[in-house]
Amino acid sequence: MEMANAKEMLQAILSTIDEGIHAVDASGVTIFYNHIASKLDGLERKEVLGKHLLSNFPSLSTETSTLMKVCQTGEPIFNQHQSYRNIRGVLVDTVNTSLPIKVNGKLVGAVEIAKDLTRIKQLSEKLIDLQARMDSTSGPEKSTNNRTGATFHMTDIITQDPDFLQLKSKAEKVAATTSPVLIYGETGTGKELLVQSIHNASPRHKQPFIAQNCAAIPSSLLESILFGTIKGSYTGATDRPGLFELADGGTLFLDELSSMPLDIQAKLLRVLQNGVIRRVGGTKERAMNLRIIAALNEPPEVCVREKRLRSDLYFRLNVVPLHIPKLKDRRCDIQLLVDHFVQKYNFQFGKLVTKVDERVKDMFHHYEWPGNVRELEHAIESAMNMVEGDRILTEHLPPHITESCAAMKRTSQTPLQPLRKVLLETEERLITQALEQTNGNIQQAANLLQIPRQTLQYKSNKLKLS
Repeated sequence: MEMANAKEMLQAILSTIDEGIHAVDASGVTIFYNHIASKLDGLERKEVLGKHLLSNFPSLSTETSTLMKVCQTGEPIFNQHQSYRNIRGVLVDTVNTSLPIKVNGKLVGAVEIAKDLTRIKQLSEKLIDLQARMDSTSGPEKSTNNRTGATFHMTDIITQDPDFLQLKSKAEKVAATTSPVLIYGETGTGKELLVQSIHNASPRHKQPFIAQNCAAIPSSLLESILFGTIKGSYTGATDRPGLFELADGGTLFLDELSSMPLDIQAKLLRVLQNGVIRRVGGTKERAMNLRIIAALNEPPEVCVREKRLRSDLYFRLNVVPLHIPKLKDRRCDIQLLVDHFVQKYNFQFGKLVTKVDERVKDMFHHYEWPGNVRELEHAIESAMNMVEGDRILTEHLPPHITESCAAMKRTSQTPLQPLRKVLLETEERLITQALEQTNGNIQQAANLLQIPRQTLQYKSNKLKLS
């Protein structure tokens, strides 16, 4: 009686939870199905209970169903997007967390907690359509100011590296101020991710975010793009605002700043100091209220020394310096990022990859990652295109990664020779070459080797060279 009461109580508790719960036994037959799951799937509970999962959801298979995948592997699947049709042909979109049910270590079934995406997806599509209609009826200046342009937030920065966590904390503090920021990080480390996160954490988050790569625009056009133009200032010029005006009230991000011509850097310095701009060909000055964040993919001291970055601009921007570490310097984040990208491309490609082979993890840990996080993401995306099952294997990786790791392994396995032996062999080879080039003339050979004649005579006798 107590067991029966406990079972009824458990079912009552599960039925009150405001999320869909669907449990199956190890063979895939439904053993629990609450009313929220029934509502999400558009089916009656009596239609589902006691029947095999795939009979009610014919668009799924043992390979594409998250519940069946957990029953096969015994491994949990977290926050997996799934799109399927029920037996009536109705399309359902959910985000599922599927967990194995084990009794005394034996897999006896699986339970799935589902969140509805169908309504959210419909609303999102309506919003996109509405935005598209607004954009088609708005001028370019108006549409730019209607959207902030920044999509990333601090929560999108994935790390457990102590140095990067400290950098993230520093960035959160910086976001509350208006001081200029200078970010240094190699290509692919996530500079724009950090910049957008700073903007979205700032009081300016509802204002425009404008990003411009200074290396992507010819220097002859960069000034007019940044400062705007006055009609008649040059042939074909029109009254047009520049990026400074479009970003007014918000944030302007200038990437690869060292590619900006030095004369334009001087004008940028004036904007930072006085807060005013003047359009190309104009005389009127306009007051600007915006935050400037600049980034470099080389050490700023090197750019200043090589005169690609004005020293006065560097000191004005370097109020708050942020240095993003390379991926190879925060290897503890690699597995976190791998899991994140696998989940991302599971969602985009409609796959159910749940595992990464240990040999792949070992390769990723030892690889140098010259392209940093961007290269890691592209490696996962490439593998997700190739994988057919639920596990990423070494053969799914891009060839340049596997070849580089194989070369590193061969180098590490090459046995080291005793230093004394290597030095003697090198000495004998160089003396032999010198004697051959001078037809055995000791004085001339000693001059070539830049050692005393007596030293060469002693070494050649010791090595029994003639």
